[in-house]
Amino acid sequence: MNDSIINVTPLESRWQTNDPFLFCVHHIDNYPKGNEHLGPAASLAGHNIGQDFEGRDGWRMYHGDVVPGFPQHPHRGFKTVTIVRRGYIDHSDSLGATARFGMGDVQWLTAGAGVVHSEMFPLLDANGPNPLELFQIWLNLPAKSKMAQPYFTMFWDADIPRKRFTDANGRVVEVTVIAGALDGVQPLAPPPESWAADEGSELAIWSIAMDAGAKWTVPAARSDRAVRTLHQFSGAGVRVAGRDVPGPAAIQVRADQSVEIEAANGRVEILLLQGRPIGEPVAQYGPFVMNTRSELEQAFADYRRTQFGGWPWPDNAPVHDRNEGRFARHADGRIERAPEAALSK
Repeated sequence: MNDSIINVTPLESRWQTNDPFLFCVHHIDNYPKGNEHLGPAASLAGHNIGQDFEGRDGWRMYHGDVVPGFPQHPHRGFKTVTIVRRGYIDHSDSLGATARFGMGDVQWLTAGAGVVHSEMFPLLDANGPNPLELFQIWLNLPAKSKMAQPYFTMFWDADIPRKRFTDANGRVVEVTVIAGALDGVQPLAPPPESWAADEGSELAIWSIAMDAGAKWTVPAARSDRAVRTLHQFSGAGVRVAGRDVPGPAAIQVRADQSVEIEAANGRVEILLLQGRPIGEPVAQYGPFVMNTRSELEQAFADYRRTQFGGWPWPDNAPVHDRNEGRFARHADGRIERAPEAALSK
């Protein structure tokens, strides 16, 4: 029996992850063409507006009532990592920051001491479908960073490093390096108040795309303290350390051993999440993640009292103009634009 594999579980819509990750959600919505308000140019009949998570017609409104997405809501005590594979997100927050990102971009949002933000999914194409696919990962913060100043960092798609490997048969494996160095490729710098910024955390977020039949050996982590899981989310399955695993599946493997993976049944994609556990108590209720129940109670009290700075926008679910490119305006007024600012790539 191969001892590289620790556990295998089926993937569901909300992935159960290991410390320091709290969970990961994989959103896939096949939205129709957009209307003049950037919502679906289709009937909303049968959608439970405000709580639409059923996937009727292949898409969801989530908590949106005109544009799909998540109108203003609070967070404290953790960090989100949002990886947008297709489609766009319009972000606004209580610090006065706002952004449009997508099509491969990644946002790191430090909730820290408390932030209110909205995440709306504008349907920019008025003439054709608007597919949306994204991962949102909740990454815990250690107690020392729970009350860090909130802010966000953008990784624009064109700036994110990638590493291509070619196996003995000429088949290609491409790894998008979001966090954690790989074979000499250094990731973009994560926010300083992050477990990813701790050199000892061994945190890695790699998106792995494998040609049909391709083989690749995932290198070992530096120690046996890291926890590593291969989330095989696209494709029929994968062979790991010689064992066939039907997909989609979460495959926890030993991090201190290298392990060969093979796309034996066709092209596959894998999201690798790895990190040394923070190893602290987790007290979570809704949008707040703290260490103790009393800290949770304080988070709710603080939000009721301060609204984490209040909501500076005239709408609970702001979206930008249809023709706006990918950009970020930070709380300090600094504006950055994606290296390729067009609405399509």
